[in-house]
Amino acid sequence: MANLRQTPLTCSGHTRPVVHLAFSDITESSYFLISASKDGKPMLRQGDTGDWIGTFEGHKGAVWGVSINKDATRAASGAADFNAKIWDSVSGGELLSIPHKHIVKSVHFSSDSTRLATGSNEKLLRIWDLSKPDVPVVEFSGHQGGIRHVNYCENDQRLVSCSDDKTLRVWDISSGKEVHKLDFESTPSSLEVSQDGRIFTVAAGSIVSFWDAQSLKLLKEYRVPTQANSASLHPDKGIFVCGGDDLKMYKFDFATGTEIESFKGHFGPIHVVRFSPDGELYASGSEDGTLRLWQTTVGKTYGLWKCMEASSPPTMDIPVASLAEVPPV
Repeated sequence: MANLRQTPLTCSGHTRPVVHLAFSDITESSYFLISASKDGKPMLRQGDTGDWIGTFEGHKGAVWGVSINKDATRAASGAADFNAKIWDSVSGGELLSIPHKHIVKSVHFSSDSTRLATGSNEKLLRIWDLSKPDVPVVEFSGHQGGIRHVNYCENDQRLVSCSDDKTLRVWDISSGKEVHKLDFESTPSSLEVSQDGRIFTVAAGSIVSFWDAQSLKLLKEYRVPTQANSASLHPDKGIFVCGGDDLKMYKFDFATGTEIESFKGHFGPIHVVRFSPDGELYASGSEDGTLRLWQTTVGKTYGLWKCMEASSPPTMDIPVASLAEVPPV
């Protein structure tokens, strides 16, 4: 199995940069991937193939953050039109619009999909009961800059957020109080909660760091070869990937920080990377307006990747054509 070559699947359709991605859990129909773009039209795709399913239309500004619930029945988006929206991801219809007073940068569903956390340029975090969305259930203040990302953690008992004020903060939902705070030298551009909820992965400047979700003890910290705009930890915690300003996707050993491989495919800076729920692939979104899906184990038959071994010289290539651009409907 010599001369393996990474051949990503290229997913077209967006007309502006792709700035955020989120995967569903594994469902009876595999799993799904939603993308946020500055074109204002979140898109839903089959997660293992990248096949376009539908486009959510209704925002009147760039979409900065997206979330999809565990069973992929509901999607959420936050946008520059000062609204967070809830969508029926089966029909594509808009179910709810929650107005804010500034750009909504991040949205995240609770585990049971009954509540939505939002973070905005108002420097506030809010939790909304989706059955009674007129006023937030709780509002958290303390950040001194716009919110970049917010995620539920600790079995929905807490929120974790990062901000332009160069901090990461953990909030207790029942009390509405800040319980932990981390300061960074650079603005945290990416925040991910591991699949088991135990580790926070943060990209800030050229540093990717990993933190214990309960104690906020630093577990690992590595300097990478580029301004890292986003990083993602594999579900089994063996490797992590990151991407940023030099257009490359990097894969590292989590235990040692050793670079395993790097690939170039995008034609603009990479804004977001995320592992699929089964860990078989990772997705990236870029300034070039595309998503790309990359194999975790290059040369494995999975999804649209079909391994074909040539007779001479011995190679294993994965000749998959890019997905054709599907116009939004």
